[in-house]
Amino acid sequence: MNATPRKILITSALPYANGPIHIGHLVEYIQTDIWARFQKMRGHQCHYVCADDAHGTPIMLRARQEGIEPEALIARVSEEHQADFAAFRIGFDNYHSTHSEENRELSKTIYERNRDAGHIAKRMITQAYDPVENMFLPDRFIKGTCPKCGAEDQYGDNCEICGASYSPAELKDPVSAVSGAKPEERESDHYFFKLANFEAMLKQWTRAGHLQQEMANKLGEWFESGLQEWDISRDAPYFGFEIPDHPGKFFYVWLDAPIGYMASFKNLCERTEGLAFDDYWQADSDAEVYHFIGKDIVYFHCLFWPAMLEGAGFRKPTAVFAHGFLTVDGQKMSKSRGTFIKARTYLDHLNPEYLRYYFAAKLGAGVDDIDLNLKDFAQRVNSDLVGKVVNIASRCAGFIKKRYDGRLSSHLAEADLFNQFVEAGDSIAERFEKREFSRAVREIMALADRANQYIDEKQPWVIAKQEGKEQELQDICSVGINLFRVLIGYLRPILPATATASEAFLQVKPLLWDDLQNPLIGHQISKFKPLMTRVEEKQIAAMLEHSKEDLKQQATQQSKPKKTATEGHLSNDPIADTIEFGDFAKLDLRIARIVEANHVEGADKLLQLTLDLGGEQRNVFAGIKSAYQPENLVGRLTVMVANLAPRKMRFGVSEGMVLAAGPGGKDLFILNPDEGAEPGMRVK
Repeated sequence: MNATPRKILITSALPYANGPIHIGHLVEYIQTDIWARFQKMRGHQCHYVCADDAHGTPIMLRARQEGIEPEALIARVSEEHQADFAAFRIGFDNYHSTHSEENRELSKTIYERNRDAGHIAKRMITQAYDPVENMFLPDRFIKGTCPKCGAEDQYGDNCEICGASYSPAELKDPVSAVSGAKPEERESDHYFFKLANFEAMLKQWTRAGHLQQEMANKLGEWFESGLQEWDISRDAPYFGFEIPDHPGKFFYVWLDAPIGYMASFKNLCERTEGLAFDDYWQADSDAEVYHFIGKDIVYFHCLFWPAMLEGAGFRKPTAVFAHGFLTVDGQKMSKSRGTFIKARTYLDHLNPEYLRYYFAAKLGAGVDDIDLNLKDFAQRVNSDLVGKVVNIASRCAGFIKKRYDGRLSSHLAEADLFNQFVEAGDSIAERFEKREFSRAVREIMALADRANQYIDEKQPWVIAKQEGKEQELQDICSVGINLFRVLIGYLRPILPATATASEAFLQVKPLLWDDLQNPLIGHQISKFKPLMTRVEEKQIAAMLEHSKEDLKQQATQQSKPKKTATEGHLSNDPIADTIEFGDFAKLDLRIARIVEANHVEGADKLLQLTLDLGGEQRNVFAGIKSAYQPENLVGRLTVMVANLAPRKMRFGVSEGMVLAAGPGGKDLFILNPDEGAEPGMRVK
């Protein structure tokens, strides 16, 4: 069935070391793992590597929030990620980290080669700076309105709605995602990768069959608008690799993240005799390199990445395969509905191979989104896996074990039927090779229907009651077991754990694709043990409820306090857990008169208010500058929290909180008491 073995390196996009794996992530890792397992079954020299993406400001800030070093955070998250992947049978040959010496050296090499070839520029830029947190802001920590499509609440480098890439300076109505302050513009010198130097190569490469047609067409839009230089440096403080010739500057996380593919493979090569890094990554390599990614990061993988490799003298990917997003019951995953499901939460309730099978039954070679319809999920698993495939073995194994001491017939009674199953392997293999998993599943299930039809027609349970039919009964059940073996072989890339259990039952070595053409004759099998159980609705309901509990725990266990309104930023976080009336009654809400209001030097959203509580004055900082001029506030009455503990801020001590409401900006309203109220009166 197979030609000369190929040398194949396969990667999945690197999960970010700042949070848990969820079922949306698993679409990619399951898709990649199925393809890698298939290639190995075909006898190819195939390696599947991945790593945690462990650099960047989010990791630095989360570690600071938890009071630990970034290295401790990424080590803990890596352990959690690898445990989840292992439970879902994701068979990495190596799982590494971008925070590694291999990645440091390769990043340095690729940067220096591009620099020496004239592909790196250095210039002073005006950059967003958070005046509250005293730090330059990475693109992903600036939010605002997309300059291309007008979508709100988008990151500073990339729009998740239209896919546009832009600079933070182009973002409309930007705010810091760290403090909520309006970023200031400050100068800093940065390094840039001259992407336009590679325009001719990229135009040819993206149209030469290395990408899906949809992705090639999408990239064509960026060529039309012109390839821009790419800022590859970040200012301290930053968790990452320092740029060799510029102390205090660090490589942007997106520079060293894809290099992490090479670093993980290099780490594998250093531990594996006979495996050479250059055989796969040198420019004239005859090996194949494939990246599986989400469609939202095509720009980085299909423009910047091949250009960096070209500039550094390394080979480019053989192909980059993008996939769509996951919806649950037709909608975006939702924490409030319990459909934002962590991998670990799923594992607490359901067999991971059910999800592997369902995703395979939905995945094609394109970039369309796929939907996890939970009702269909249960029905398909119960019908296809339990009712069809496993049922074949369970219907035949008992007779073989009890009547024939576990030994199959010494000949194959239905050679033509068996050969039909074997011949279907070429078509199924072609579907797997082209990543048309859903079509492969349909063909396999059609064979499963045919096997069950054969058993139904032969009725071994009837034959078993008839005298003189011993050989016929053994022949029928032996054919059934052989058909089951072929089916489980075809499903092995999708259901590796079930296949392993089936191989133990069949008493055969791990199945390769070519093994399936040879039937088991006169072969001894073990006692059959149930391979799968049905999915129950209560299991799914419990999983969804568990996911809702995860959200509640996240809200209550957040170790860093939320910023208050006096610090000048708003939040759209989920509503916190309920409190008792007694907790609310502790608030002492008082009428206050604004006797003085002033701008706060160095703050974009704060006003300094002097409030009269009827004989007592308080100094309060309020984040209402976007809605009010100081002179228009003097003399007005407002409501304040009078018993809030004084809080030391960058600009002084705030001795209370003014209550305000509204969506923000100019639409921010301080609470005005009724006329006739007097300073110091309590609000009830």
